[in-house]
Amino acid sequence: MNQEPTPIAYTGLATGTPVQASDGTDIGTVETVLDVPDLDVFDGIVVQTEQGSRFVDADAVEIITTAYVRCKITVEEARALPEPDAAPTYGVDAHADVGNSLGDRLRRMFGRGEWKRRQ
Repeated sequence: MNQEPTPIAYTGLATGTPVQASDGTDIGTVETVLDVPDLDVFDGIVVQTEQGSRFVDADAVEIITTAYVRCKITVEEARALPEPDAAPTYGVDAHADVGNSLGDRLRRMFGRGEWKRRQ
Protein backbone atom coordinates (compact mmCIF):
# COMPACT_ATOMS: atom_id res chain seq x y z
CA MET A 1 0.00 0.00 0.00
CA ASN A 2 1.46 3.37 -1.06
CA GLN A 3 0.70 6.02 1.53
CA GLU A 4 1.01 9.75 0.80
CA PRO A 5 3.14 11.88 3.17
CA THR A 6 1.26 13.79 5.87
CA PRO A 7 0.69 17.55 5.31
CA ILE A 8 2.29 19.70 8.04
CA ALA A 9 2.42 23.37 9.03
CA TYR A 10 5.34 25.53 7.94
CA THR A 11 6.50 25.63 11.58
CA GLY A 12 7.30 21.90 11.37
CA LEU A 13 9.30 22.15 8.15
CA ALA A 14 12.86 20.86 8.60
CA THR A 15 16.03 22.06 6.92
CA GLY A 16 17.05 19.71 4.11
CA THR A 17 13.50 18.74 3.13
CA PRO A 18 13.29 18.21 -0.66
CA VAL A 19 11.52 20.95 -2.63
CA GLN A 20 9.71 20.00 -5.83
CA ALA A 21 8.36 21.80 -8.86
CA SER A 22 4.68 21.36 -9.76
CA ASP A 23 5.44 18.20 -11.75
CA GLY A 24 7.28 16.55 -8.83
CA THR A 25 10.80 17.22 -10.11
CA ASP A 26 13.25 18.03 -7.30
CA ILE A 27 14.52 21.62 -7.53
CA GLY A 28 16.44 21.80 -4.26
CA THR A 29 16.19 21.51 -0.49
CA VAL A 30 14.83 23.76 2.26
CA GLU A 31 17.54 26.04 3.61
CA THR A 32 15.41 28.29 5.83
CA VAL A 33 11.77 29.05 6.55
CA LEU A 34 10.67 32.69 6.49
CA ASP A 35 7.79 34.12 8.47
CA VAL A 36 6.49 37.39 9.87
CA PRO A 37 6.72 36.70 13.61
CA ASP A 38 4.54 39.63 14.70
CA LEU A 39 1.69 38.35 12.52
CA ASP A 40 2.47 34.61 12.72
CA VAL A 41 2.32 34.44 8.91
CA PHE A 42 4.29 32.17 6.56
CA ASP A 43 6.31 34.34 4.13
CA GLY A 44 8.09 31.67 2.08
CA ILE A 45 11.19 29.48 2.02
CA VAL A 46 14.79 29.82 0.96
CA VAL A 47 15.73 26.85 -1.18
CA GLN A 48 19.27 25.61 -1.81
CA THR A 49 19.38 24.91 -5.57
CA GLU A 50 22.13 24.16 -8.10
CA GLN A 51 22.16 27.91 -8.82
CA GLY A 52 22.57 28.79 -5.10
CA SER A 53 20.03 30.06 -2.58
CA ARG A 54 16.68 31.07 -4.07
CA PHE A 55 13.50 32.53 -2.54
CA VAL A 56 10.11 30.84 -3.02
CA ASP A 57 7.21 33.08 -1.96
CA ALA A 58 4.50 31.54 0.21
CA ASP A 59 1.96 32.02 -2.62
CA ALA A 60 4.05 29.69 -4.80
CA VAL A 61 4.02 26.86 -2.24
CA GLU A 62 1.30 24.31 -2.95
CA ILE A 63 1.78 21.86 -0.04
CA ILE A 64 4.19 21.18 2.80
CA THR A 65 4.44 17.55 3.90
CA THR A 66 6.60 15.37 6.13
CA ALA A 67 8.54 14.21 3.03
CA TYR A 68 8.66 17.21 0.65
CA VAL A 69 7.49 20.70 -0.26
CA ARG A 70 5.67 20.94 -3.59
CA CYS A 71 5.55 24.31 -5.33
CA LYS A 72 3.12 25.66 -7.93
CA ILE A 73 5.97 26.62 -10.28
CA THR A 74 7.58 24.76 -13.18
CA VAL A 75 11.21 23.70 -13.32
CA GLU A 76 11.90 26.58 -15.75
CA GLU A 77 10.29 29.08 -13.35
CA ALA A 78 12.36 27.61 -10.50
CA ARG A 79 15.57 28.38 -12.40
CA ALA A 80 14.48 32.04 -12.55
CA LEU A 81 13.68 32.40 -8.83
CA PRO A 82 15.26 35.44 -7.15
CA GLU A 83 18.00 35.30 -4.57
CA PRO A 84 16.75 35.94 -1.02
CA ASP A 85 17.13 39.45 0.38
CA ALA A 86 19.02 40.18 3.58
CA ALA A 87 16.01 40.01 5.93
CA PRO A 88 16.43 37.93 9.10
CA THR A 89 15.81 34.24 8.63
CA TYR A 90 14.82 31.60 11.11
CA GLY A 91 15.54 27.91 11.27
CA VAL A 92 14.34 25.07 13.41
CA ASP A 93 16.14 21.98 14.64
CA ALA A 94 13.57 19.19 14.53
CA HIS A 95 15.71 17.07 16.85
CA ALA A 96 15.87 19.76 19.58
CA ASP A 97 12.30 19.07 20.71
CA VAL A 98 12.75 15.61 22.19
CA GLY A 99 12.30 14.18 25.65
CA ASN A 100 9.83 12.25 27.76
CA SER A 101 9.00 14.71 30.56
CA LEU A 102 5.53 16.19 30.85
CA GLY A 103 6.91 19.60 29.82
CA ASP A 104 8.52 18.10 26.71
CA ARG A 105 5.29 16.37 25.75
CA LEU A 106 3.22 19.54 26.23
CA ARG A 107 5.71 21.57 24.15
CA ARG A 108 5.38 19.06 21.31
CA MET A 109 1.58 19.18 21.50
CA PHE A 110 1.10 22.94 21.84
CA GLY A 111 4.43 24.61 21.18
CA ARG A 112 5.88 26.13 18.04
CA GLY A 113 9.24 24.46 18.32
CA GLU A 114 12.65 25.94 18.95
CA TRP A 115 12.97 28.64 16.28
CA LYS A 116 16.31 30.44 16.32
CA ARG A 117 17.20 33.66 14.54
CA ARG A 118 20.17 33.16 12.24
CA GLN A 119 22.74 35.93 12.16
